[in-house]
Amino acid sequence: MRLGQNFLADPNLLEAIVRDSGITPADCVLEVGAGEGVLTERLAAVADRVHVIEIDRGLEPWLTGIEALPNVNLIWADAVRVDLGSLQPAPTAMVANLPYAVATPVIMRTIFELPPIAGWTVMVQREIADRLRAEPGSKVYGAPSVLAQLAGPVRLLRKVSRGVFRPPPRVDSAIVSIRREGPGPDEAVRRLVRAAFSHRRKALPRSLDMAIPGLLGPARDALEQIGLDPGVRAEALSPPQFAALSAMIGPLPTDR
Repeated sequence: MRLGQNFLADPNLLEAIVRDSGITPADCVLEVGAGEGVLTERLAAVADRVHVIEIDRGLEPWLTGIEALPNVNLIWADAVRVDLGSLQPAPTAMVANLPYAVATPVIMRTIFELPPIAGWTVMVQREIADRLRAEPGSKVYGAPSVLAQLAGPVRLLRKVSRGVFRPPPRVDSAIVSIRREGPGPDEAVRRLVRAAFSHRRKALPRSLDMAIPGLLGPARDALEQIGLDPGVRAEALSPPQFAALSAMIGPLPTDR
């Protein structure tokens, strides 16, 4: 069963994705969602090594040629659960037409768990692209925006027509780029950010306290110390301000 996937059918777009990624023969690439292997084949022609994760065994007949390539490591697994740390050599880039249902968790996992990845060039649902690159104050600015941008800048490279897929999906797509500029958020920052947006209509200290009891006073004090109004909402803070807030609050209550 092919799990209702949508397959890229435009060779020009496939070539553009590889070109946009900037990968070189020195790179080890991670691809999630092999589909029929058309992008994998192009990545393997450029990169030193390609790890490709695919969950749908129904695609096996289309991937026998890809699996036979000497520099392709085809892994039949769920990318949300697979042990990314076991990939050897470790990926230095991620290039993929990501399955819509798992795009955000997969991007987050690779940011957190694969520090050698220096850049992402991924096709995602347009809505996800807008969230990842959203700025403070936007209605779609949230935890994924903050966490992705703490790793590096997120750019929209291309808007993608539904017509380049077979069959056409019901949503628009886009290709986004993330270029790592730092290690990304640690576990404390990730927990704080998710708690901050858990009740986004509440003032930030109240939202934090509702998710992690005991943070009301520390959050108010920390916001004042970094020059922010304690009544501010999560959507008003920039990613660097969240990192500063986490550092100021210190260990979270259950960590003590």
